[in-house]
Amino acid sequence: MKVNDFIKKRPYLVWYTKNYDGLSPEAIVEATLNYGNWDDVQELIKILGMKQTADIFIKQSKKARCNYGVRTKHYFTLYFKKHART
Repeated sequence: MKVNDFIKKRPYLVWYTKNYDGLSPEAIVEATLNYGNWDDVQELIKILGMKQTADIFIKQSKKARCNYGVRTKHYFTLYFKKHART
């Protein structure tokens, strides 16, 4: 399964668009980590891999302007530090 097929099955994560094929992996990771449930996150990791998902999250979370909530950012920083060994 491709990451765009993943998001097509979960339109509630990206309610602001219908252009699912136009979404980048970065946008899909951000939406899933912010608004998805645990099963959504685990499915995304299966598709992209732990390392790629972690790399995208870390790159996004280090920007001066970050769209992750405080709790989400803290949790996934710890999660990827333990599980992705980045």
